[in-house]
Amino acid sequence: PCQERSVRLRRWYELMMKNKEELARIITAENGKPLKEAQGEIVYSASFLEWFAEEACRIYGDVIPASAKDRRLLVLKQPVGVAAIITPWNFPSAMITRKVGAALAAGCTVVVKPAEDTPLSALALGELANQAGIPAGVYNVVPCSRQQTAAVGEVLCTDPLVSKISFTGSTATGKILLKHAAGTVKRVSMELGGHAPFIVFDSANVERAVAGALASKYRNSGQTCVCTNRFLVQKGIHDEFVEKFAKAIEKELHVGNGFDAKTTQGPLINEKAVEKVEKHIKDAVSQGASIVTGGKRHSLGKNFFEPTLLSNVTTKMLCTQEETFGPLAPVIKFETEAEAVAIANAANVGLAGYFYSQDPAQIWRVAEQMEVGMVGVNEGIISSVECPFGGVKESGLGREGSKYGIDEYLEIKYVCFGGL
Repeated sequence: PCQERSVRLRRWYELMMKNKEELARIITAENGKPLKEAQGEIVYSASFLEWFAEEACRIYGDVIPASAKDRRLLVLKQPVGVAAIITPWNFPSAMITRKVGAALAAGCTVVVKPAEDTPLSALALGELANQAGIPAGVYNVVPCSRQQTAAVGEVLCTDPLVSKISFTGSTATGKILLKHAAGTVKRVSMELGGHAPFIVFDSANVERAVAGALASKYRNSGQTCVCTNRFLVQKGIHDEFVEKFAKAIEKELHVGNGFDAKTTQGPLINEKAVEKVEKHIKDAVSQGASIVTGGKRHSLGKNFFEPTLLSNVTTKMLCTQEETFGPLAPVIKFETEAEAVAIANAANVGLAGYFYSQDPAQIWRVAEQMEVGMVGVNEGIISSVECPFGGVKESGLGREGSKYGIDEYLEIKYVCFGGL
């Protein structure tokens, strides 16, 4: 019954909050995220269990007025069944609860395959689920090695006992999973790669834009799905923005061990991630970009990288054509609003986008024209449990969180009751 699902999800939420320090330390140990950020992730993560505990008893159907006197027409919403949940390493707790909270609230059971880099967070959540009274077999975790990831993903997507796939990760992997899921025509929701633009117009409050840029770009060392990947700054304030942004980076960002209280930038997840940042910087500099600050690995170790700012960037450079997923901020100068919108929308993905402006007419125009699923207007951090999270174009299918998130785990059944 929905009330029982609600009570147990609420209990799970309370246990997460009670153990938030231990859970946060697991995240920092697994992926290097600064402890303060990890603590924030646990609170955010737990909030999805609280939200969907409240949504569990709000799954309403419909009674449709019938055209014949001897009929009654009903619409029921029922759980889809077993849901396979495939999650990434950058938010090893929140990416699970955002999906699992909705699935369990709807009445589904789940099989979670966490990222090979961060299985411990998923297993810790499983221990707390047991303590909360979630029945055995409802929340299942299947960790696996990097070598086995593709094979396990294929099994989850092709097994006819699985009714639904929910995946967060790269667009390339998402396309492979979609092909696998097509064989049994499974329900699919996906949150895939982003390439977020951050536009700063001449009318913007530059100080607020810099603060938003810092938060949007360098959270989790630039390893978030909605991280800004391209900064577009209008000609009139370009130089002022770059100067103030560079000073903020140098003053406010501190690279270090995630367990050190003053650290704001931990290591990247692995050497492959560092090599991609280096490749993007080398390509940009070879085509005329200038390194304003940063630009190389940090002396702390091979996976640590300096927060980097590039200017004189063009749309022909790799860093503006593909997602970096690291602490690199490339700045492109533009002249007109139409030019900025065109550059922002040139990508084949559209997860999040940001812009700063104090012109009300411009705010309406640009917010409606940006081809993304989520827009931050004069805000660099936009994720919240009550709002729908997801993208357009090749950034995915469906929405998570909010009142819409539970619909991803429900089937609509029409019942025609005749002979009355």
